[in-house]
Amino acid sequence: MAYMTDRKRVEGLGSAKTGTEHHWTMTVTSVALLILTPFFLGIVGGLLGQPHAEVVASLSRPVPALIVAAYLVVGMHHMRLGMQVLIEDYIRGLGRKIGLIATTILCYGLAAGGVVALAQIAL
Repeated sequence: MAYMTDRKRVEGLGSAKTGTEHHWTMTVTSVALLILTPFFLGIVGGLLGQPHAEVVASLSRPVPALIVAAYLVVGMHHMRLGMQVLIEDYIRGLGRKIGLIATTILCYGLAAGGVVALAQIAL
């Protein structure tokens, strides 16, 4: 029988000490993506098939550029957290460490590349 105080139970840190933080981060990024996705699809969907000059002109405006940048950053962070859970659940040993490192590099690299490309278009 474990004797835990109410405070310890509410903190919910668990054995890894990061479970609650991970859950809340996933929840916050999910809600942010729920809000950003319709705007992102409206911006990018409206640009499909348009000439290059019109795409550049549209993404050069501050609001569409900020929405697309926020979607890229939040989406890639959310993807990294989700892939982290999958890797931790299904891969063991050295493969787990390599998978986590590769996933982190891939997700943040894609986000950085997307933001840099967007900045080059917008500026």
